[in-house]
Amino acid sequence: MSNANETRAAPHNRLTCNDELVLPATAVCLLVHEAVLQVQGPDSERFLQGQLTCDVKQLPAALSTLGGRCNPKGRMQSSFRLLRDGADGYLLSLDKALVPAQMADLNKYAAFFKTEVSDASEHWLRLALWGEQVPAALTALELDWPDTDNEISRQDAGLVIRLAADAAELWLPAAQAAEQTERLLAHATPAHLNQWLLRQIRAGIGQVSAPTFEHFIPQMLNLQVLGGVSFKKGCYTGQEIVARMQYLGKLKRRMFRLLLAGAQCPPPGAEIVTRDSGRSVGEVVLAARSEKMVEILAVVQTDAAQSEALSLADSDGPLLTLTDLPYQLESEARPA
Repeated sequence: MSNANETRAAPHNRLTCNDELVLPATAVCLLVHEAVLQVQGPDSERFLQGQLTCDVKQLPAALSTLGGRCNPKGRMQSSFRLLRDGADGYLLSLDKALVPAQMADLNKYAAFFKTEVSDASEHWLRLALWGEQVPAALTALELDWPDTDNEISRQDAGLVIRLAADAAELWLPAAQAAEQTERLLAHATPAHLNQWLLRQIRAGIGQVSAPTFEHFIPQMLNLQVLGGVSFKKGCYTGQEIVARMQYLGKLKRRMFRLLLAGAQCPPPGAEIVTRDSGRSVGEVVLAARSEKMVEILAVVQTDAAQSEALSLADSDGPLLTLTDLPYQLESEARPA
């Protein structure tokens, strides 16, 4: 294991980045806020099918998916991107602060299956790539650009997960990471993680972190719109609550995108209140700086978000402005 860690040291040093907000044709950053869980064994599919909101059984080897893991009350303990790993394994990328607890909890249930859960972070160097020239940069590394979003191309030198027409995750095996990163930096410019998080916010993709552990049901993070919840698969932990909310309940809180004047990013879990009364109506999921302001994803009471002035922290705090997400919820769709 020490050799793998030594191999990864060089790419980290070479990826020293600036905090400029004007992006190059291709930007690259280390996904240092996340770690990788590996679930391996002949029962892995059956095991995860009963644990996760996404349909593990129907996930092809060529695709990745977003998903979540809930407690029995339907509250999310983690959110992740899931992909298959060989014939009987899976990889999940999630907030690294959640990994120890999630691994311990999953292993309690894995004991009843022929599967093992482990932290595989040291086996991978994970990068985010985005910009107009991403396909060309990957071609220079002799890596294929997938044809569709969420599709994966796999080569010995690494795997590419296409997220959008101009964005991807690049997973480099530790043994190839130093050489591939050196080649990549001839075609991409290092960027700060803030810039990647800003892109995720504008794409409307939230993430469960330690401060928001068990705060949200999947629909509050709009996960059903992003393909991370299956309502056709069988039972999984928390499924009854999630399905009831979808078909019988009225979602009173969900994720919005907000703008905040200033340069200081609020942390996940920071309180959002109504400006008139100071009543708590939501909390921050994710925040990042843009050139002129801070952009935020936050779970907020729907009525308050759409009809009241909102502030951060208290009624005298900075004013928050509602702005658009790139997708529309079914409940907001207008009749044709």
